[in-house]
Amino acid sequence: MKDCYSVTTYSVQSILGLIESGDIAIPEIQRPFVWDSTKVRDLIDSLYYGYPTGYLITWKNPDVKIKGGGVAEGKTVLIDGQQRVTALTAALAGKAVLNEDYESKRVKIAFNPLYEGEDTPFAVLTPVIDKDPRWISDIAEFFAPDFDSWTFVNGYIEANPGCDPKVVNSRITDLKAIATRQLGCIVVAAECSIDEVTDIFIRINSRGAVLSQADFAMSKIAADEAHGGNMLRKAIDYYCHLAVKPEFWTTISQNDAEFMRSEYADKCEWLKGDKDDIYDPDYNDVLRVAFMHMFGRGKLADLVSLLSGRDFEARDFKGEIADASFAKLHDGVIKFMRKSNFQDFTAALRSAGFVSSSIIGSKGAVNFAYNLYLTLREDDSVPSTDVKRWVQRWYVMSILTGRYSGSSESIMDRDMRRISEQGFIPFYNEIVASQLSDNFWEVALPQSLVTTSVRTGAWMVYVASQVRSADNTLFTNGFKVAGVIGNVGDIHHIFPKAYLRKTIDAPQRLYNQIANYTYLEKRINIAIGEMRPGEYFTKAREAIAAEDKYFGDIATEADLIANLKANCIPEGIFDMGAADYEDFLAQRRILMARKIRGYYESL
Repeated sequence: MKDCYSVTTYSVQSILGLIESGDIAIPEIQRPFVWDSTKVRDLIDSLYYGYPTGYLITWKNPDVKIKGGGVAEGKTVLIDGQQRVTALTAALAGKAVLNEDYESKRVKIAFNPLYEGEDTPFAVLTPVIDKDPRWISDIAEFFAPDFDSWTFVNGYIEANPGCDPKVVNSRITDLKAIATRQLGCIVVAAECSIDEVTDIFIRINSRGAVLSQADFAMSKIAADEAHGGNMLRKAIDYYCHLAVKPEFWTTISQNDAEFMRSEYADKCEWLKGDKDDIYDPDYNDVLRVAFMHMFGRGKLADLVSLLSGRDFEARDFKGEIADASFAKLHDGVIKFMRKSNFQDFTAALRSAGFVSSSIIGSKGAVNFAYNLYLTLREDDSVPSTDVKRWVQRWYVMSILTGRYSGSSESIMDRDMRRISEQGFIPFYNEIVASQLSDNFWEVALPQSLVTTSVRTGAWMVYVASQVRSADNTLFTNGFKVAGVIGNVGDIHHIFPKAYLRKTIDAPQRLYNQIANYTYLEKRINIAIGEMRPGEYFTKAREAIAAEDKYFGDIATEADLIANLKANCIPEGIFDMGAADYEDFLAQRRILMARKIRGYYESL
């Protein structure tokens, strides 16, 4: 590890010069600046007084062999310190930065040479400060090449009669000395693996920030202007931002003429009217899906290596591999963004019952499913009419088994290779035979329902099964489960929690079991109150004869029994009380597992 990096220092002026010349690539400069203005002020204040500001970390991209036997020198990428360097670029060099809405804005830091004692001489510029002659509105003017201290001090003294010229001149000199302040820099060698770089980052970064493989990939993409990586990265960022905020299209179309002329604009424009939120991808999702689909691999570290031109067999770096890798990634991102693909895939999720982000499982499972959708559409062995069905079945299987939860890259990588080698359907059949045996449905699945978390895969698939079956909520006829998904206020306890606390002193982990949950109209829940289940279920039956619509609107006994079955309520519920609670949970878990199995096999 010691040979993997070296430690050096750069002056602030040198860092800004290397950024300006392009010798150090700072791809984050093209992304929203997340620091607020007060943090920029605090950084300048620390540099002014000579306080430490933390290390920068740079990583030298490998040199690659090019046609004709030459070598192209790789750029140095700033992988930690983007916000600090962006802040310096904004405050000292007077460069505009992008805010959260990707609007170009200046961050102006004012300076007061007449500060006293421990008062900070810096402030974020405000209209009041801008009118105060004691304050210099923008410190960037001190670092301009044509700045003349003599002329400035004379003008300042005229505007502030009675001030001491020596003090003003001394403090201006101290301010300009920021340019010579030294910043520590960890220089990571090109030969270091991503895992080694990540380890260095974690050990040095005192904030405990996480550096993901996707961060490496995005930095690599943006730094490679020769392959159009800067625009590709911007397209990915814009697409993900639009998925969450469709109104952002107005900002793009009015302020980024270069992007609007690019091939990516029409791939993103459809999102301006998109209101679907069941799958709002971030850049990690876009990269993973595009990479899996185009390269047949699951580890994003491999993407960074391939974009660098790595030849895994020869163990060197070649320009033609970098060329081909950027071209493939470009095509994969375009496929991800295409409206027909994205909407058809999310329609497959919806038709399987996953109509709300609240019951969408891990991003890993969704990403692999989208990759599978794109892959099967190009697979001649799978009829196009069956693609959605296979994607649905695989997605549900992966959610139920937790296949892509946690650290899943290696599993995704293996699955992609096996699909490539065996073909999808044979591999799918093999997985189902090993993972979804009778023992899974009858033992493992009911056990997975022993939890209080509504984010468990089994619960989310159970709710999706109710949506797909167009089930009514408990005690209603026409009030669909699909209409209340995502509204936590409509999930209620079958055995009321107040009743359980009062009668058996039940703890939260017991009364909040998901097998005790059902979707129920608020008005009905109010009518139930703290009643024993046997009591209020009997009242529901009696309400049919009395035509009591407040408690429920089921008209016949047969409809009531069908409604209980749809909501997996055991038949003995009409006689149950607190003593029967744990037996009720066990019975209902079995019924829920059977419903889930029937749902899965119907896909």
